Amino acid sequence: MAPHNSNQAPVIKAGAVGRGEPPGGMDARALRRGPVVSNLVAALTLVAIFFAVNQIFNFRLFVDVTILQNAYLYTLGAIFLSIVFLVYPLTAGSHRWSNVTDFAAAGAALLICGYFALTGKQSLNEGWEYAQPMLPKMLSFALWALIIEAMRRVTGMLMAVIALAFSLYPVFAGSMPGPIAGFSQPIGDIIPFHILSSESSFGIPMEAFGTLVLGFVLFGAALQFTGGGAFFNDLAFRMVGKYRGGAAKVATVGSGLMGSMSGSVISNIMTTGAVSIPAMKRTGFSANYAAGVEACASTGGVMMPPIMGAVAFVMASFLGVGYAEIVLAAIIPSALFYFGLIIQIDSYAARRGLTGLNKSELPVLLDTLRNGWHYIIVFAVLIWMLIGLEQERIAPFICTFLLLVVTQLFPSTRLSLSKIRDLLSYTGTALAEMAAILLGVGFIVGAFSATGLSGTLANDLVFLAGDGVLALLIMGALTSFIFGMGMTVTSCYILLAVVLAPALVQAGLHPIAAHLFIMYWGMVSYITPPVALGAFAAATLAGTSPIRAGFTAMRLGSIIYVLPFLFVLEPALIGVGEWSEVIPVMALAFIGVWLIASGTQGYLAVFGPLGHGKLGIAVQICIIAGGVAIAIPATLVPVFGHIGMTVLGLILVAIGLGLCSVTMRRQP
Repeated sequence: MAPHNSNQAPVIKAGAVGRGEPPGGMDARALRRGPVVSNLVAALTLVAIFFAVNQIFNFRLFVDVTILQNAYLYTLGAIFLSIVFLVYPLTAGSHRWSNVTDFAAAGAALLICGYFALTGKQSLNEGWEYAQPMLPKMLSFALWALIIEAMRRVTGMLMAVIALAFSLYPVFAGSMPGPIAGFSQPIGDIIPFHILSSESSFGIPMEAFGTLVLGFVLFGAALQFTGGGAFFNDLAFRMVGKYRGGAAKVATVGSGLMGSMSGSVISNIMTTGAVSIPAMKRTGFSANYAAGVEACASTGGVMMPPIMGAVAFVMASFLGVGYAEIVLAAIIPSALFYFGLIIQIDSYAARRGLTGLNKSELPVLLDTLRNGWHYIIVFAVLIWMLIGLEQERIAPFICTFLLLVVTQLFPSTRLSLSKIRDLLSYTGTALAEMAAILLGVGFIVGAFSATGLSGTLANDLVFLAGDGVLALLIMGALTSFIFGMGMTVTSCYILLAVVLAPALVQAGLHPIAAHLFIMYWGMVSYITPPVALGAFAAATLAGTSPIRAGFTAMRLGSIIYVLPFLFVLEPALIGVGEWSEVIPVMALAFIGVWLIASGTQGYLAVFGPLGHGKLGIAVQICIIAGGVAIAIPATLVPVFGHIGMTVLGLILVAIGLGLCSVTMRRQP
């Protein structure tokens, strides 16, 4: 495989950002393009980065002026809401009246948020969130409407209606039935509360955006535009391309590495998949399978340390623990997911006699490292700053600066002024999409805060589940899956961390495990029909049916449906406890995942094929059931414990292999 042009900008679809292509039908709407809009978006993004650097590094670049946190967040709101209205048109057509409306909305967002930024100190001193003058109150209503409209343009009508309903919920809370009843408030009080308080739109969601997420989205975009995706792909080709099913294993390794750095599923697919999917098809993989592999690998990348789509840093803030603790907890679950995916690919390739890539098709390792050594250095600096220095707020900015400086030194990776503009424009669009969703999610958080429902809801969920922790987890998994359909990874996590995580923790589950649980289940929608945005994006590259690619991805990523239950019920799988406890549990989990993955593909490494026809299906069921029994947490089966379930699992595997051996001997 010839090395990819490292200076080639990634192919990104409309709205391809942290969440990827907007759900709700918005992917059919072309974003407004052209030099005027691109230049405006790039300029606004540059201003936002300037304010972010000034605030996060505490440079105090404004003479005798200290920008308060609320003023900073309103400034970001002004910039990115304006970008939403500039980039996402009111309607699918490009009518003149639509353009006028869009630019007017962008100007209104800029002026209103700008006003609140300039009056930020006065707002705090005079308590505007509870008692505000008439002008701020009127502007609050206008900004509330603009946020709802921005969310509609980015995510579609469904999520906008949900945000609207939740924002108005406190008005009717007193009339709601018992479990969801709360304190009612007049609409004239609740809308300004949403806009002016630190507990709603410009509270936790936007604070996480302004202090953590913005820097990592910028870093991920810079990594893609400077050729990072090509480097990681070439490195993966060199590492595993020669083995059977090598092209699919390349997609797994390359997309995992790139996904962890960029934090974006869809843009990861569109970047690395452009190379890996054709390679998979050329070496014998079906188009459906190629799309499924790329979708699963890119989805897993966002769950893999060190960056994890910036959720790791937000999670650390929520839990009040160090970032390193979150990363260490996420290592084993991530390794189990990728191990299961690799085993499935290997079994699929072995059963169909697929070979690896020819040596002539693989990039030369020395050439790959010579062309991309700076990515390794930047990666090392990032890890050192995140884990060694614990400077997660400033790390992405320093590493982005370092990356851009180093790549500008070499003609092959140098970015021209037009490409720097494209980088800023793409980053601004990505951040604007995320900001619009987070501002809308803030309404939901604010509604729970204003009505006092956040505390009682956790109690109600625990009460409904009774003594059954598993029932509560299933309820939580379904909730996370549904919300994951329409939000970015970060916004979905923030919402569920406020609404659902307290109930899981109150039920006695380990806090980090509970938060990882909702994060994993929030990601499931990327590979699960009917949404399956990751699989649908990969299907466009593979030239196959999106639905068929979605079901293939669902089968390939089947371990993701089981894995969160394993580590939330067995904290040893997130490294909790002594190593004498962690290692045996981890070993059993890997064995269980190996058997489950092999069983789903009908081929067990070392043993061989698991038969055909009805008897083959029975053998596969025995192998999968044996894997589940071996990996299942002891808390679910306290009577048997790990030893009893392991013995049961081995018996099931032995029965399955015995049936398979009998069948194979009977064949002529």
